[in-house]
Amino acid sequence: MPVVTSHYQAPLLFKNGHIATIYSGLFRKVNAIQSERERLLLPDGDFIDLDWSFSSATANRLVILLHGLEGDADRPYMLGSARLFNANNYDVVRVNFRGCSGEPNSKYRSYHSGATDDLNDIILWILETKKYDELYIKGFSLGGNIALKYLGEGNEIPKEIKAAMAVSVPCSLGGSCTELHTLKNRLYHDRFKKHLIAKLKQKYEQFPSMVTRDQIKSIRTLKDFDDVYTSKAHGFKDADDYYKQCSSLQFLHNIKVPSLILNAKNDSFLSDDCYPENKAAENSKLYLEIPTSGGHVGFYQSNNLYYNEKRSLNFFEEKGHSNFS
Repeated sequence: MPVVTSHYQAPLLFKNGHIATIYSGLFRKVNAIQSERERLLLPDGDFIDLDWSFSSATANRLVILLHGLEGDADRPYMLGSARLFNANNYDVVRVNFRGCSGEPNSKYRSYHSGATDDLNDIILWILETKKYDELYIKGFSLGGNIALKYLGEGNEIPKEIKAAMAVSVPCSLGGSCTELHTLKNRLYHDRFKKHLIAKLKQKYEQFPSMVTRDQIKSIRTLKDFDDVYTSKAHGFKDADDYYKQCSSLQFLHNIKVPSLILNAKNDSFLSDDCYPENKAAENSKLYLEIPTSGGHVGFYQSNNLYYNEKRSLNFFEEKGHSNFS
C-alpha cells in the first residue's frame, strides 16, 4: 500500500518536534481511568502486570496497548488511548513490560525492543481465558517495533487479530540508536540512560554474579548499556547484533494483518530508514503515514484528544469492519 496522505495539522507551537515530544511526554495530563490489575505468570516463571479498563457496554473487542522505552501503563499516551477506546465500546489492556509496573521482575532478563515472546504469551493467554472475538494491537515507539516484529516474523497469527498500529516506531533500531546519540537528542539520551542504569543497579543487587559494578560504571551511552546489559541478558552477541535481529524493518514485507505506521517527519529519534516507503508500496496490508509534524509520540490536538488516538480508532473501526464485509 503506498504512503497514505496525512490529515494531521499541528497547532503552531507544536509544529516544533521537540516541543511536541517534551510536552506530550512530561506535561500532558490524562486523568486516571478506572483500572483492574492482573498479574500474568510467564512460562519462565517471571511475571507481567496487565492493567485492564472496560467499556461501559459489554464489548467483544479488545485493544492491547504496548508502551515505549522506560514507559508503563500509566503514561499519558497509554491512558489517552485507553480512554478513547473505552468510550467507543472497546475494552483495553495496557501492558506493563517486565520490570515496568513499579516492582522489579524476578529474572535477570527484562524487556527489549524485540521481545515478541512475551507479547505472544499475552495474546495466547487472552484468547484462552477471555471472551474477545476481535483483538487489536497498538504500540508506541519500542512497543510499536515489538508489534510489527510479532506480526511479520513468522508467528502463527491468531485470526482474532484484526489490525495493528505502530506510533513513532524505530523500525531500524541501529538507525534510531545513531540518532539518539546525536547532539540534538542529548537530553532524551541522558534521561533514558539515567533510568536504565538505575534499573541495572537493581539487577546487580538481585543478581550480583551476572554483572559487575565496573561494567555498570563503564556505561557512558545507550549503546554501551545495550552492550553491557540488553544484549547479554537476552541472548545476543552485542548491541549491534541485538539491533540487527530485532529491527522490525526486515519483517514488514511479511505482515498479513492490516497495520498502520504513523511516524512524524520531524521525529528526532528516527533515522531515514524508519520511514519504509518502499516496504509499504510492496505490501497491501502495510500502511505508512508521515505527517510533517508530531515529534516522538506527540501528535498534539485540542481538548486533550491526540491525533494518534483518533487515527487508531478510525483505522481499527475501518479494518475491523472490512474483515466482516
